Amino acid sequence: MLQRSAPLIVSAFATTVVMLPLSPAHAVSLPAIKASSKNAVPECVTPGRLTSYLKNNNPRLKTKFKTIATEYMRHGERLGLRWDYAFFQMAVETGFLKFTGDVKPHQNNFAGLGATGGGVRGESFKTVASGVKAHLEHLLMYAGTRIENPTAERTRKIQEWKILAKWQGTFKRPMTFKDMARKWAPGSRGYPRDIEFVGERFFSSSCKQPDPQPELVLAARGGSGSKPKTNHTITTAKAKKATKSAKSRTASRADGRSALGAGKSKTAKADTANVKVLNTQAKAKAELPQGKSASASTAKKTTSKTKEFKTASIAGAAHQAATSANSQAKTSANQATCRVWSASYGGTKAVIIKAVDNKIVNYTVLKVNDGRVQPEAKAYIHAYAKGGSMVDKFANPDQALEKAFELCPEG
Repeated sequence: MLQRSAPLIVSAFATTVVMLPLSPAHAVSLPAIKASSKNAVPECVTPGRLTSYLKNNNPRLKTKFKTIATEYMRHGERLGLRWDYAFFQMAVETGFLKFTGDVKPHQNNFAGLGATGGGVRGESFKTVASGVKAHLEHLLMYAGTRIENPTAERTRKIQEWKILAKWQGTFKRPMTFKDMARKWAPGSRGYPRDIEFVGERFFSSSCKQPDPQPELVLAARGGSGSKPKTNHTITTAKAKKATKSAKSRTASRADGRSALGAGKSKTAKADTANVKVLNTQAKAKAELPQGKSASASTAKKTTSKTKEFKTASIAGAAHQAATSANSQAKTSANQATCRVWSASYGGTKAVIIKAVDNKIVNYTVLKVNDGRVQPEAKAYIHAYAKGGSMVDKFANPDQALEKAFELCPEG
């Protein structure tokens, strides 16, 4: 299912191949196809870095393929496989999306599914996302998982005909990409090495560079790709005694996603928001972590001698409610010397992000996913807390919130 300048029919499952330069001869080492706690995608593998890697190898990358790395992460995490090496296989199959063989760019066929050589182009998929999903499902099927209602006709036929059943039965261990490669393209001995070489080049170069688009991690975990619906919550405390009340308020929004800034939106919409980025005069309009639609709410104020809370939500609110919320948020900001915020990527772990804006110290309790703590914290700082840093990590958001109010006992 590769593309070579000199066509070579390799099997009923394969197409033409472009030969990649090989690294020095050595035993090929490729991971298991299915992901696990001991076989996870490295944290440095992000859509932003993979896209940069693609562009370095294909300066004329078509615009429609600029989202392909995001789709590999999105569908790869949902299906539970090593989507990084699936991406590297795609690069080998398509010559970094140059498509010099039988399969053409408009087909969105990134693994040569159904292309058997001799001009047979194989299957076509309507979108980049469906083409990526078809590739990943096919890989998962190779690893022994039955795919219900597969995207690709090729996947359905191989399952129905049980073509791989006997071969799969010989494995007493998790199937690796090397195992898959030998069966996928049995007429090409260099196929496993080609995949490994593409991976090695990435890990030794792009993976060591700063992520040029950390926000793509959010996009990959944002569902369908539409702009996420977001709650925006600001919490200000004047005393440590407010901790319990703050926990209660945070818990009441546990199913949503909270983030920094009420913004200066003239209209209140559920899917867009003007987000305040700390330590910069520029306004940032960006997608936030996905969340459920919030009901319209107006700013509520509860006062006492020891505490004061002000909350504002613009998600789904009317113009008047948003205007009132923004006004109160500004008043709170002017009076506070420190503030506590909440934000979430939907995980069960938490970190505290510290950043300073106009001499006000901001502490964000950020819910993060286990195994993605560092990249999600980094992505949040890049998008919403310029110049900030991670203070500490916590087993759960309640512990982080309690610590945040220890750090910011007075507003």
